[in-house]
Amino acid sequence: MISPGENSRSSDLSSPPPIGSGPAPPRSGLLADRAFMEVRFGGTGEQGVILVGVLLAMAATRDHRYVVQTQTYGLDTHEGYGHSDVVISDSPIDYPELQSADLLVALSQDSADGYAHLLRPDSILVYDSEEVTTPPQSAAMSFGIPFTRLAMEENGASEITPNVFTLGAVVGITGVVSADSLKRAVMSTVTPGNEEANRKALARGLALDPDEWKRSGACS
Repeated sequence: MISPGENSRSSDLSSPPPIGSGPAPPRSGLLADRAFMEVRFGGTGEQGVILVGVLLAMAATRDHRYVVQTQTYGLDTHEGYGHSDVVISDSPIDYPELQSADLLVALSQDSADGYAHLLRPDSILVYDSEEVTTPPQSAAMSFGIPFTRLAMEENGASEITPNVFTLGAVVGITGVVSADSLKRAVMSTVTPGNEEANRKALARGLALDPDEWKRSGACS
């Protein structure tokens, strides 16, 4: 739940595992084997960076992992850019602030420029290729994907679901959470009547071929 206020930071979701019983769902992707991950979504408030961070955190708890989700929000995120951070760990989290990013998802040029310093050579950068026209120079593995356009192609202009499509693509590539837990988290928050559009957008995102969108070498 997002607390009221402007230009604030808030810890929205900090929960010990597990949710449910039995083994954790399997994860598959470039980051699936990491026991500790720091994730940042950067963009404007209108792009829903807070929502995607909350949904990813919800999915991580369903993977029986520890998670802390924090954010910047307020008027500045609509006019400029802000971020939503998710720290995911197999063990209790001592410090909730990002020190660097295993995964940076940049949905605007300003956020790509502003948060590029968080990337390491073993990080992954995923960016909206139609919003980030000049990707940052980095040794990190990068993927440029036109999220909004592909979501619109899937569901049409009246039912575009770029947030859900973006999450599906990010999880399909990285395995930062399991696809099963992401589906459960997304569908638990969908407005009645929008289930099918969100289900289709999520499936399309998860099914993207990473090799089609990978940028070779350093970003340029």
